[in-house]
Parts: sequence; C-alpha cells; structure tokens
Amino acid sequence: MKNKRLILLTAFWAITGALQAQNPIIRDQFTADPTARVFEGKLYVYPSHDIPSPIDRLKEWFCMADYHVFSSENLTDWTDHGVILSQENVPWVAPESYSMWAPDCVYKNGKYYFYFPSTPKGEGMRGFNIGVAVADKPYGPFTPQASPIKGVMGIDPCVLVDKDGQAYIYWSGRGMSVAKLKENMLELATEPVQIAGLPEGFKEGPFAFERNGKYYFTFPWVKDKTETLAYAMGDSPMGPFEFKGIIMDESPVGCWTNHHSLVEYKGQWYLFYHHNDYSPEFDKNRSIRADSLFFNPDGTIQKVIPTLRGVGLTDARKEIQLDRYSRLSDKGAAIDYLNQANKFEGWKTLLSTDGAWVQYNRVDFGSQAPRKVKARVLSASGGTLQIRIDGADGTVIAEVKVPKGNQWMEIEAPVRSGKSGIHDLYVSLKGNNEVAIDWLSFPSKK
Repeated sequence: MKNKRLILLTAFWAITGALQAQNPIIRDQFTADPTARVFEGKLYVYPSHDIPSPIDRLKEWFCMADYHVFSSENLTDWTDHGVILSQENVPWVAPESYSMWAPDCVYKNGKYYFYFPSTPKGEGMRGFNIGVAVADKPYGPFTPQASPIKGVMGIDPCVLVDKDGQAYIYWSGRGMSVAKLKENMLELATEPVQIAGLPEGFKEGPFAFERNGKYYFTFPWVKDKTETLAYAMGDSPMGPFEFKGIIMDESPVGCWTNHHSLVEYKGQWYLFYHHNDYSPEFDKNRSIRADSLFFNPDGTIQKVIPTLRGVGLTDARKEIQLDRYSRLSDKGAAIDYLNQANKFEGWKTLLSTDGAWVQYNRVDFGSQAPRKVKARVLSASGGTLQIRIDGADGTVIAEVKVPKGNQWMEIEAPVRSGKSGIHDLYVSLKGNNEVAIDWLSFPSKK
C-alpha cells in the first residue's frame, strides 16, 4: 500500500521510457547526487530521488524513498529503467525514513554492486549506515543484503576499484573516511582511515577516481555560504592527498548543496552534478546536470562553468529546446518557465528586441539538408523569427512569421538554404514584437 500511495503522489512522473534532455538531463522527476558509470558500452547514472515529502517531518528537508537508474549512449536521450531499490524492500532500513541518500554502483567479478546510505530500523537507532545490493545487470534487479556494512557509519558512499582489482570505499560522516573492501565487496578489509590535508569547512560527498597513475579525491565543500566542488590529488587511493582547488564555484542562485561524479566516456570527460532548476523556491528538490570537463597537461582539473546546454548532440528532427541555450544576446533575450504552477513542463525562450538572439550549439542535421522548419511559438502582437547557422550574423536559412494570438501554435516555414552535418543554431528576432518560443525542429522529408 505504501508503494501505491507513493506512486499516486508522483503520478505525473514517468517510471520508464525515453527522456530527451540537455540540462537538467532528467526532465520528468527530481534527481540529485548523480554517480555516472560506464557499463556495457553505455553511460549509466545512479542518482538519489528527491520527492515532495508525504510526511510532515520532512516537509522542509530532503525526502528520498527509492532509486532509479538512467542510461544513455549519446548523453542526450536517456532511458529510465525504473525503480531499482526502495526503502521498503531493504531488510535493515527503517521503511518510513525516506533517507535513501546519495548512492554509487561498481562492477567486479561479474556482478554489479550498488552502495547506498539509509537510516537503520530499530529502537534507538540513529544516523546512517551504508548497505549493498547486488545484481547481474547494471539496471538490476538488485537484491539488497540483509545487513549494512559493518564498521561504516555515514553517508555518500563511493567505491573505487583500482587497476589491480583492489576495491576501496569512501564515505562522509564525522570527516571523510576510506577503507579497503574484501574481495566479496560486502565487508571491510581494513580499519577506516580519515582523509587528511583537506581545507577547513563542511565537506561531504566524496568521489574518487584514477587517471594516468594519479588518484583524485573530489568533494563538495562549503568555502563560503554554499557548496563548491573541490578536489585533491595523490599517488595512492588512500592518500595522502594534496588539495588542488575548485572544480565548480558556488551556485549563483544559492542552491545550498552540490554533489557530483566525474567520468570518461568515448574519449571525453564529464562532470555530473545537480541544481534546483525545477524547484527554485526549495533547494531540497534537485535535478542532475552534466557538462564537459577538461584536464590541464599537469593533470590538474580546469574549472567547469555550468551551462544549460549541457552535452551531447541534438537531432535536428526532434524538438530543440532553445531555452537550454549555449548563449543569449546581451539585450532582449531571456528564459522563463512555461507554467509557474508545474515547472516540469519546462521553459520558454523570450525574444523582445530587434536582433536579440539565442544560440544553441551542436545540432545534427544528418546527411540531408532540411526543407522545412517547425516551431511552437506565441506572440500577442505577431512577429518574425530568423533562423541562422554558425553565427549570429550567419546565413539566414529560414524565416518564421508568427501570427498575432494569445495561444501557443505550431508554425511551419520553408528552409531556403539548408545544410547537412553538425552546426550551431541561432534564432533571432526581426522587429520589436516579442515572440515566445517553446521549441523548434526540422522535420524529416516526406
């Protein structure tokens, strides 16, 4: 019955299916604390799952009852594989704690090991333990162990399987700790060791990885008011680590938490993190993002500037969400929610002054140039959009004349000189009559 009630509370969220996204990459539910891993040639993301709290105790706090897993081959189209673990099917978890916080998943010896924190059940039990669920596939089904890992008290597990096969588990809680795991991946092989040499201030959410013989220990850190993402480097998975600096600055709009992972996929490194895009008034409901990440020649990490465009190619034949922009012109361009009452409906782009534009990078037109463009638009006064490629002053490939009206409408227009291949897209306003754009696309030839 409890699961049924939860489903009813979140009936507007899809449980399975394909999701198209830039940032946030998951657009039909709240997701946070993403751990990205590459399994079976795909990129999988294991986030926590924020929900509006069904109980008064957590109305103003984090509330998480289960975990989903998402996968993608192109980092644009994401498949939700549904719930892989719930607080109600873990023997040691308090079934109404709503404390299924940041997880991780790794592969070893033909099995997938999913690590997760939660509140243990039993009178007088407090704090968090970390448990393990095991599966034959990265999307499950996962079978939870009857008991949490003995000797681990805390949250935010991260597991590093080193090149020699030795696995290490990291977690936060009264500092940051690391220990070796036994071959069975279910028990500690050594006593926990505190990670030293990190800056003062609140820290959590460790994520460790190896690159070119160097070990990176990364973590959210409250340097001032909200969490940055920071890192240290060392020559051993257990340290010592030398603090190096910031991967991502504080949120410019005050989202208090950030939580992340770094992964290499098809020759490019990416940073996965979260923000409160769909819940600007309440930063305990977060959504995961992804942006490209780069290293300097000496192995240090270049700071990542968060974007709405995110990563991945966008198929020109599908709906291009211009509001997930790469750049906006300095004047006359803005974004806003389509529906303030339901922010999961997404955003719109507003162009209000002559020449104002929005830039959207890396649109794939395929092997054949398009013949028409289709746009969902709204303009109280009527207006004209110019569509260009490869520059704000680039070739105008189409003009879309938007009729006067108070309702959204879908308008088609011919493409004058289409191009094949991958191009940056620019949409600008001709004249001073404001036009709102939900999306545009370049439908296949019929």
